[in-house]
Amino acid sequence: MSKRDQQAGASDATPQAPVFERLEESILEEIAWAEAARERGEKLVGIYCEYAPRELILAAGAWPVCLCGFTPEMVAPAEEDLPANLCPLIKSSYGYIKERACPFFEAASAIVAETTCDGKKKMFEMIAGRHPTFVLELTQKPDEPRAFEHWLGEVRELRRFLERTLETEITDARLRTAIARMNRRRQQLLSLYDFTRADEVYLTGTERLLVNQRMACTPLEDELLAAVRAELERRRAAGRTAAPPGAVRVLLTGTPVGPGVDKVLRLAEESGGIVVVQESCSGAKPLVEDVDGAGDPLEAIARKYFSLPCPCFSPNPGRFALLDRLVAEFRPAAVIDLVWMACHTYNIESAQVRSWAQGRGLPFLKVETDYSGSDTEQLRTRIGSLMEMARGRQGR
Repeated sequence: MSKRDQQAGASDATPQAPVFERLEESILEEIAWAEAARERGEKLVGIYCEYAPRELILAAGAWPVCLCGFTPEMVAPAEEDLPANLCPLIKSSYGYIKERACPFFEAASAIVAETTCDGKKKMFEMIAGRHPTFVLELTQKPDEPRAFEHWLGEVRELRRFLERTLETEITDARLRTAIARMNRRRQQLLSLYDFTRADEVYLTGTERLLVNQRMACTPLEDELLAAVRAELERRRAAGRTAAPPGAVRVLLTGTPVGPGVDKVLRLAEESGGIVVVQESCSGAKPLVEDVDGAGDPLEAIARKYFSLPCPCFSPNPGRFALLDRLVAEFRPAAVIDLVWMACHTYNIESAQVRSWAQGRGLPFLKVETDYSGSDTEQLRTRIGSLMEMARGRQGR
């Protein structure tokens, strides 16, 4: 939650607009909003992952709130209980809870978790006593017909859990209303890629990262996203691009990344690149498919979330189909695959991502790192070399 460099990631020609300054500190507004919501008798449900169906939480009359996990300072307290060679995202998430430093977790009436990796599963065991917690179990063979049936059963159980815990009823009518609301939010976020898809780019990757946090679907986020859209329209009308001519168009894939642990993205943009699209869970992946508004609403919700292509699935062809789509739309000249240390599923799948990039003639760099800044200069050199390699391809 520390204040971040207000100008990082923006070019000299595009000083940071007030809306992005506000986004950097919007966590304080969100905390105040959450406290006011609780005072009004409204309930919060904490979520960690894109597999948590926000539609069910909204239909239960509660607000979904994304829980903390992108702060390096919370890693050390976690290592008193957790292995040092564990994913920093898990350690930071646990550190927040151990130190009682995440206001959203403290204020939550319930937690929705998921089995996307073994480390998270065991971490959820350690925090389960703090709040009523439901752990969604993902099957690992998505191509098997029974896999979706199992997942649909989990979503049904989540519905019952929320009804019981929040003392409410989740009707089909309320689900359809929530589906429409979340579909609008996804389209709001997806439409901002209009400002990075063309040759002229009006939104930096670091700015987009701030925007990507606005996914929980609270009313405050509606206001923030409207302000972002207005600022980008002003930039485009004035011809104020966010990157100089010849900046290398970069596709960032891999593990989720957030403000405060965005050194790879920042280094790419400081080294002559511009991140035009992020494929990860904190990028385009959860936005590209809406929930079908027809038929059984619970099944439609389950199908949308089950289609998210996570490396916890085996095999995981959906990730490469999405990467192909993003390459066609955004025409990157280079690919960076970010892997948090000890995230074995992403780390092993990186070999397939390398082969995929090579097959499309795209310069590729795998970065395996943690939340610390100790390797920043080494990474700067490696990323700078990638940018040099990519400039030649982009010129052609």
